[in-house]
Amino acid sequence: MTNKPTVLVVDDETSILESVRILLKTEGFHPHVAHGGKAGLEKLEELRPDIVVSDVRMPGVDGLQLLAAARAQDPALPVVLMTAQATLQSAIQAVNDGAFYYLQKPFRNDELVAIVRRAAETRSLRAENQRLTQEIKRRERGGVVPPAGQARLWREALRLAETVAPTDSTVLVTGESGTGKEVVARWIHEQSARGEATFASINCGALPESLLESELFGHTKGSFTGAVKDKQGLFAAAGGGTFFLDEIGETTPATQVKLLRVLQQREVIPVGATDPVAIDVRLVAATNRDLEEEVRRGAFRGDLYYRLNVIAIHLPPLRERRDDIPLLADHFLRVAASRRDEAAKALAPAALDALVAYQWPGNVRELENAIERAVILTPGDVVPAAALPERVTERKVEPLVTERTPTSPTLEAIERAYVTWVLQNEGGNKSRAAEVLGIDPSTLYRKLARYGVEA
Repeated sequence: MTNKPTVLVVDDETSILESVRILLKTEGFHPHVAHGGKAGLEKLEELRPDIVVSDVRMPGVDGLQLLAAARAQDPALPVVLMTAQATLQSAIQAVNDGAFYYLQKPFRNDELVAIVRRAAETRSLRAENQRLTQEIKRRERGGVVPPAGQARLWREALRLAETVAPTDSTVLVTGESGTGKEVVARWIHEQSARGEATFASINCGALPESLLESELFGHTKGSFTGAVKDKQGLFAAAGGGTFFLDEIGETTPATQVKLLRVLQQREVIPVGATDPVAIDVRLVAATNRDLEEEVRRGAFRGDLYYRLNVIAIHLPPLRERRDDIPLLADHFLRVAASRRDEAAKALAPAALDALVAYQWPGNVRELENAIERAVILTPGDVVPAAALPERVTERKVEPLVTERTPTSPTLEAIERAYVTWVLQNEGGNKSRAAEVLGIDPSTLYRKLARYGVEA
């Protein structure tokens, strides 16, 4: 709340509106007036005031309806009701419905000012109490261990996540599959003021378009075969919290248009509906694709990309943070022990060496699965190398560029090898290498950073 509390005054008598406006302005408030209940509802949505003062009896929309709308918008919003036909029963009903005070007309100016000041103080105290409560909870959550890792690139990504967490800015988390994008999204949520609210997530690549839109935006009864009742979408269900959209690069152009509307208008239209539904949610999106390249190819909407890319956090692959492998392995050993209600096992030196030497194409997720498998297969207290998957213990590290083509190489491996080969041929000159590759230098720098090559 500002130093001058904003007061919305609603009445169907112009003379009362004007006199109350002048009175409140003189007393240091910031008053706005609305003639009638319908105008009051519009002003309520537009202004989002600190206090509402409203007549009860008005044509169309009365004061009790306005009170209900105000309470729906903000349960802590003080609403003072005025009426010339006050009865004990109507006063009790108003207070039970959530009114801050019930004032009988005619009233003295000092009486109204005292009530509005008391409402402002109550509003301020509630806001301060909420702030302190959130601060206490944030400090308590500060005791929660952050995502494990001490590698420079990982710590830089976490620092950026912690910096942006207290804001409501949209965040785009990029990185290969299994690098911990959802873990970082949850960490952002936990460190934010929304940490006590819902954290909802969905994998955009796991559902067909029609089902994905129903899950995201909701649907109305009868909007498609099988829609036997209205359903609230995840955007609305995560109200007040954080919504994590994983693999957003897999969405279709039609879904991208609707997501753009969500970011621009902060509202959704359920499938089969015509009226929009306002939402209050913090969006964190993630992808393992190069969305900038997808935009150039026309596979992803540029306007949506720029809306998503307010804060970009890139997570390094596990092969670029090998020093973290022992730390992560120890963490997963303790997690596995906790699940099995037993003492944590230790890794034999040969097993740890094998983990550090392996390339981990599946990143942290693959490491977690390998550790879980090894714990299950180890009857003793020390996990031997033989308990690890064969691909981890027997795979030989291939040089980046070889005379022979590896069996079924990934597109990223081919691109990485070619880019590095061109850079070597150009004597390390990045500008000439970018020209040979047909890309701008900034794109080359991003690729080299992703490959762990100093740009």
